[in-house]
Amino acid sequence: MLKVIVTSHGPLAEALMSSARMVYGDLPGTSHVGLSEGAGIEAFKQEFADELQRVSAGADGVLVLCDMLCGTPYNVACRHAFDPQTPVPMAVVTGVNFPMLLMSAELLDEKDVHQAAQELVALAGEAIAVARPAVTAQLDDF
Repeated sequence: MLKVIVTSHGPLAEALMSSARMVYGDLPGTSHVGLSEGAGIEAFKQEFADELQRVSAGADGVLVLCDMLCGTPYNVACRHAFDPQTPVPMAVVTGVNFPMLLMSAELLDEKDVHQAAQELVALAGEAIAVARPAVTAQLDDF
């Protein structure tokens, strides 16, 4: 079973989790760590390391969803992902968004975190679109 950690600058990770609970319910095996302006980078590093240690117990791998490439959350996650001392395999994916987070819940039963990360990127890419008028009339009742 895989675990997921959502990381971001500021409250984005927490807000994504809150929105996911509203739409999906609790996301099993998923937690978040945010880099807060007041606490600073060193506190984030420690909080991330603590969360990684907590979720690694019994996991086949940890998938980290970061807000952006080369930001502090990404850099910290990569340090752990590429450290041979990290207790479980890790994959780090950037560009986390709401559909990606919801889709990650469907991949928790996977055993290979790197394969799951590739699958998630492919699925999430399909959720990105530019709106255009429909060819036929659509009902508004969802």
